Amino acid sequence: MSRIGSRPIRIEEGVKVGLEGSVLKIIGPKGELTQEVSGRVKLRIDNKEIIVDRADEDRKAKAFQGLSRSLIANMVEGVTKGFSKTLNIVGVGYRAEVKGDMLHLTLGYSHPIEFRIPKGINVRVDKQVKITIEGMDKQLVGETAAKIRAFRKPEPYKGKGILYSDEKIRRKIGKAGIK
Repeated sequence: MSRIGSRPIRIEEGVKVGLEGSVLKIIGPKGELTQEVSGRVKLRIDNKEIIVDRADEDRKAKAFQGLSRSLIANMVEGVTKGFSKTLNIVGVGYRAEVKGDMLHLTLGYSHPIEFRIPKGINVRVDKQVKITIEGMDKQLVGETAAKIRAFRKPEPYKGKGILYSDEKIRRKIGKAGIK
């Protein structure tokens, strides 16, 4: 029995859930998300709860039950509260700004970097060094944050680069520190 997959998902007030064939559609105050559900699981919608059951008892069906339950729970949370990630830019002269649907980054390269913000994602920049990425699709928010971070990953000697707000960089001493 899957510990994650067997727990029901509570549907919040103001959220509508519809199942058309194998496509699950969830509509909430922040917008609408759709997800195709695997044929290895069955969904039941009972009195403000979504229950994910296995279609059969093989090993893959057990794995898909937990996966499907997590994805659906993230969808319900996304249309009600949304998700956000915060990135900090560390380094002299490193900065960011949003112009329309483009994020302009100056990261010490010979040219500025222009990143097109995907649809469904909202990006804010505070004080030119704090980037907040918000959206209702958890995967898209995380993927966008990872792409932005990849432009200048934090380095261990001076700690410069783009890092997540809760990330700690293990600093190295370098050649000058060994005496």
